[in-house]
Amino acid sequence: MSAGMHNVSTPLPELVRPARSGSPHNKIAPISVGHPVSAIPKVGLSEICLSYRTQSGERLLALDHINLEVNTGEFLCVVGPSGCGKSTLLHLIAGLHPQTSGQVFLDGKPVQGPGPDRIMIFQEHGLFPWLTVAQNVEFGMKMKGIGKAEREEKTRSYLRLVHLAKFENSYIHQLSGGMRQRVAIARALATEPDVLLMDEPFAALDAQTRDLLHDELERIWSETGRTIIFVTHNVREAVRLGDRVVLLTFRPGRVKSEFQVELPRPRHLEDPDVAGTARQILDELREEINRSLEAEYADGVKPRIEP
Repeated sequence: MSAGMHNVSTPLPELVRPARSGSPHNKIAPISVGHPVSAIPKVGLSEICLSYRTQSGERLLALDHINLEVNTGEFLCVVGPSGCGKSTLLHLIAGLHPQTSGQVFLDGKPVQGPGPDRIMIFQEHGLFPWLTVAQNVEFGMKMKGIGKAEREEKTRSYLRLVHLAKFENSYIHQLSGGMRQRVAIARALATEPDVLLMDEPFAALDAQTRDLLHDELERIWSETGRTIIFVTHNVREAVRLGDRVVLLTFRPGRVKSEFQVELPRPRHLEDPDVAGTARQILDELREEINRSLEAEYADGVKPRIEP
């Protein structure tokens, strides 16, 4: 099966339709984008546009007619060049920022603002240093008015899930970076959201810790059945974790291509099939990275060297 580019404007009858099977050695299937399916998705984005006014007074179109559906229990990864609106898209789904036009849906109902059914996990974990690990995990439940006994029971349960039961009385400064992210994941899960929105949560970690957290996150996702939307710059990480990878274009962000990842789980970053699959997606991503670099040259900015 080819992993070539697919024009999102081509009329097709379905949002998600695996390409016809080809060589048995191919592990990735390009899929059609931009058209709704009949079943109600967990998260739906319909004609999402976002523009804002720059300091110079110009209107900048950041996201342009995004149409996307995420199924219940799906692990969706979003990749794209810097400035394409990946993180912004998560903020819209979380209800933290209104879109200019279009609609975000959760279980078919319009999203009107933030809610406990959608929780974001950032690269900066946002834990409270004056609270213990257990108190941090309890915090969201306390805000929801859950009783003390139930909070403590759930806290113990989720700390066991992330293998931090022995650290419940520790403070954040006493933990490693990877342990802190596991606390953040436990805190998010403890509020029992329908959707986890993860914005490059492992980007600042060393390679060994990141690999361990990939294993942990995949296990937690498998055990809890949560829907996860995961933003990353790292294409191989997206293939390692995702059921599906969505590629956004450089500004304005549009859905350029979607890829169904057909590799068996568990996966590892060093697996040849993971690397080969990531290379196919990266071939399309490079075109968008080049566009971003050209834009920076045009603005007189020394371009970054993308990995």
